[in-house]
Amino acid sequence: MSYVTEEYDVCVVGAGHAGCEAALASARLGLNTIIFTVSVESIALMPCNPNIGGSSKGHLVREIDALGGQMGINIDAAFIQSKMLNVSKGPAVHSLRAQADKAKYTSLMRQTLENTEHLTIRQAEVTELIVENGEIKGVKTFSGASYHAKAVVLCTGTYLKSRCLYGDVINHTGPNGLQSADYLSDSLKENGVELFRFKTGTPARIDRRSVDFDKMEEQKGDEPVVPFSFTTNPQQVQIEQVSCWLTYTNTKTHEIIRKNLDRSPLYSGMIEGTGPRYCPSIEDKVVKFCDKERHQVFIEPEGLYTNEMYVGGMSSSLPEDVQYEMYRSVAGLEHVKIVRNAYAIEYDCINPRQLYPSLEFKKIKGLFSGGQFNGSSGYEEAAAQGLVAGINAAMFVKGKEPLVLDRSTSYIGVLIDDLVTKDNHEPYRMMTSRAEYRLLLRQDNADLRLSKIGYEAGLIAKERYDWVVEKERLIEREIERIQHVRIGANADVQALLERQNSTPLKTGTTLAELIRRPELSYELLKEIDADRPELPEDVKEQVNINVKYDGYIKRQLKQVKEFKKLENKKLPEHFDYNQVKSLRIEAKQKLNLCQPINVGQASRISGVSPADISVLLVYLEQMRQKR
Repeated sequence: MSYVTEEYDVCVVGAGHAGCEAALASARLGLNTIIFTVSVESIALMPCNPNIGGSSKGHLVREIDALGGQMGINIDAAFIQSKMLNVSKGPAVHSLRAQADKAKYTSLMRQTLENTEHLTIRQAEVTELIVENGEIKGVKTFSGASYHAKAVVLCTGTYLKSRCLYGDVINHTGPNGLQSADYLSDSLKENGVELFRFKTGTPARIDRRSVDFDKMEEQKGDEPVVPFSFTTNPQQVQIEQVSCWLTYTNTKTHEIIRKNLDRSPLYSGMIEGTGPRYCPSIEDKVVKFCDKERHQVFIEPEGLYTNEMYVGGMSSSLPEDVQYEMYRSVAGLEHVKIVRNAYAIEYDCINPRQLYPSLEFKKIKGLFSGGQFNGSSGYEEAAAQGLVAGINAAMFVKGKEPLVLDRSTSYIGVLIDDLVTKDNHEPYRMMTSRAEYRLLLRQDNADLRLSKIGYEAGLIAKERYDWVVEKERLIEREIERIQHVRIGANADVQALLERQNSTPLKTGTTLAELIRRPELSYELLKEIDADRPELPEDVKEQVNINVKYDGYIKRQLKQVKEFKKLENKKLPEHFDYNQVKSLRIEAKQKLNLCQPINVGQASRISGVSPADISVLLVYLEQMRQKR
């Protein structure tokens, strides 16, 4: 039995994407921080898809960067292909996605952690929480060593009592064959934490040399490349990119899967956990979408210095022999060699409704959590929560107010609010449709929305924040200018409009009115704007979007104003809602369970109706008048 004892301000358990952001935030805020991992080689590991970003997830990465996080900087230095998704649609849903060199991404993040002041990396399995009188005091490891801390952040990912399955094979390991964490769950239960059992999965990795790319559609990256981080010089990311490839399943593939469904642990009853609805296995796709004759399959490189390729869209837990038969039925994969089998993984996670929006546990003071441990899925969702949990652990130690982002400020605010207020019976995945103010929460303006918050928290340097303030000023000044620039119906103007297939002018108008036409833009109209100033590209982008969507933006700002009224009506802590006689029984139960921090959050709890909110508002006003 070891009796080693060490003292820290903050302990972070787990060094995946959530843990890395949590530890970096805490350490960068000057707190003596230690991060635990079952393997130093697994720091910022990508055990599933080899990319960062994607639809809505790209928004999260941009927001992490705007708050002072690391993920955007890291992927800008480790990507091998980049694409802006949904460009045929409006700017609200444009999302950046980058294919990563997995080994390089992990290496860069490890290097960042190792060279961050106030941060210690420790390879050890945390097995027990040290809790006294409802307050966290530290953690114990498998060796028996104690690490005392003023705050602890749990970012255990998919490692708690994890097991990997394919066919009738069960390996009691974490992802990629790494050691699982088998003891911490028991300590959590002993301290009154409610656990769920969730499941996710990953497809096979195949040998590039066994793939026939001539039978597939080449998928090239964008030119020019747009960086994730607002601090990255765009010129530095204009690299030679690697291609991905698109192929499809077919009726033969589907028939192989159907005849072997009884051998899949998903359908045989071996898997206990609930899987993600929005990232289904190929078995689920074939069963639930039986009318579809084919499904997309993306063959994506795992890095520049490996022949391993990821079979995106064909996650599975079928037996090894079926995997070979199934993959080899796909065009271009007829002679494919599997490097790593596809598998499903089950793991323990928490019911996130046990958390405040600060990601602190309601029942254990000073204990925070982030990532897949909170019942979410995805590297980006994990990193976003880890950053907030790390900041708030630091704020807790410093005795400062926690950082709470609401739904009108960010996708991160939507993500956390959904987790802590709604019933989540499956791994939560971020989507643009979840953000009701998505036209305001675009990926292109994340710095304008959140840099001030990152600066006030202490993670954004003054020089960087000063530029954001200047950028905002330039945007406002230019919008004001073009609203007053008059454009006459002269020959040059009519010729430009004709070239852009735009209706000719009958009378004069403003430059702003022309920009609002769908086929025109701020950039296209520069030749008829004689007094146009020289501006940075990102400023011009904001001018164009803000002018073009002015009416919609004003409408959403009005909605946010109404939303804020309820968010600003605070509710008392540890309140007994049974005192509010006119509330329905279900509402009393849900409110007592969730203990919302304001009326806005209360209104989003399932089982609490608009009528209940009206009753609550009347009660609060009565209490205010009595005081």
